[in-house]
Amino acid sequence: MTTVTNPILPGCYPDPSICRVGDDYYLVTSTFEYFPGLPIHHSRDLVSWTQIGSAIDREGQLDMAGVPSSGGLYAPTLRHHNGVFWIACTMVDSSDRSRGGNFLLTATDPAGPWSDPIWLEGGGIDPSLFFDDDGRMWVHGTRLVLDPPWHDQTEVWVRELDPQTMSFVGDEHILWNGALLGAVWAEAPHLYKIGDFYYLLTAEGGTDLHHAVSVARSEHVTGPYVGNRANPVLTHRNLGRTADIVGVGHADLVEAVDGSWWAVLLAMRPYGGYHYNLGRETFLVPVEWEDGWPIFAPGVGQVSPTLEVPGSAAVQLAPQAGPVGPDDPRWTSLRGPVTAFATPQGDGWRLALQPVTLAQRLTPTFLGVRQQHVDVDVTATIRPRTRLPHEHVGLVLRQSEGDHATVYVAPGPDGGMVVRAAHRRSGDETVLAETPLELSSDGTVTLMVRARGQEYSLAVETPSGTETLAVVDGRELDPVTVGGFLGLWMGVYATSNGQPSDATADVVTFDYRPGA
Repeated sequence: MTTVTNPILPGCYPDPSICRVGDDYYLVTSTFEYFPGLPIHHSRDLVSWTQIGSAIDREGQLDMAGVPSSGGLYAPTLRHHNGVFWIACTMVDSSDRSRGGNFLLTATDPAGPWSDPIWLEGGGIDPSLFFDDDGRMWVHGTRLVLDPPWHDQTEVWVRELDPQTMSFVGDEHILWNGALLGAVWAEAPHLYKIGDFYYLLTAEGGTDLHHAVSVARSEHVTGPYVGNRANPVLTHRNLGRTADIVGVGHADLVEAVDGSWWAVLLAMRPYGGYHYNLGRETFLVPVEWEDGWPIFAPGVGQVSPTLEVPGSAAVQLAPQAGPVGPDDPRWTSLRGPVTAFATPQGDGWRLALQPVTLAQRLTPTFLGVRQQHVDVDVTATIRPRTRLPHEHVGLVLRQSEGDHATVYVAPGPDGGMVVRAAHRRSGDETVLAETPLELSSDGTVTLMVRARGQEYSLAVETPSGTETLAVVDGRELDPVTVGGFLGLWMGVYATSNGQPSDATADVVTFDYRPGA
């Protein structure tokens, strides 16, 4: 038996989908506007997970330029059939509704390469895939009802897809509107054939406090489906906002090698009040079957902070801590590949200062990692080669293009260097503090973001020690306050703020270390 600490993927890894191939488990999550998109994780025991690739990882594969924060890649489903891995996903662009939609990706190796998107006709969100025993392939998803009896009522539909032509065949069937009257956003549908029944697993209630897991079954893939009288079969909404784990939903089932059943799902861990800066994370719960129905977290009925996984002697891997080198898969950029602005150099990067800023819906010079710990120290030793006041290089605590905090270095008005702390709120930026800076003998400076609960200190290393320029309230950066679906990212950035520049900066080292 191995004691597992939930979440199994801490930090912003929402909407998990899982499949097993032989002794191997594979898992994918949403990434929204971040790039590479749709990370693929691998495990042999449901306990220790390693990222092996990303499904969207090359220039030209998917255009996300202009996609606003919390847009982009939503709710992927990962499946395997006859030697081929499949992902179904939604591309959301609220700024241009003519772009995006549901698409499929395929690969023979889950580490990649993955195909270019194969776009599906029709609208809606949260597409999923089911391969029946007779080899037929069914696509299902969620969309808003055109003339709903209540606000935000959705319907789950299913239709057969010809995998040779990638086109729909036959009639569409409406399967579900939610387990409860008045249920909003019955979404994230997954179909399974288990024993004599087809099972439909859905989320409903919206992906926040009232999120829930419901299940229905039928003798036919196209229905009619009958809901479980125990619905919702898993939720924490009855526990309120003071619970340690909230927002439980968006589940996917997998049968383990030993015949046991498990579900991965998303949930949040609030702290400092009802705020979840780490975003929606991936959790694991056991599942048992009684009277032909799945029982989630049997005997407990809740997602536990720890649980026992039988038949595994593995030690759960904690989130990586320490130096983050150029080949670390945790690095992400925004809406496009890093090759546009960064080159690996030793243990770090050489960054080009682009006119694009963090406030724009493009691909700024930004490299970041998810915040995975409540208490954490992130430091970057930077060698700025800036000459003009509009050339900035520094660290950023990012929620969105409209909301982020920075500590950065820039040339000052007297020819020297300064370091500033700034906070951008709802699109308006305020400089919180400024101090003169003397670079070290090798031309470098070390900047820091230090998180202790909801206090984020923006600091710089000086010859006399660490100097804190400002402390930002993390509750002003989390999705509860500012909206959206994302947790926080911490990273390096550089910009010439709309002006042409040939300046560069070196990120000599970048270090992510949980706080003591």
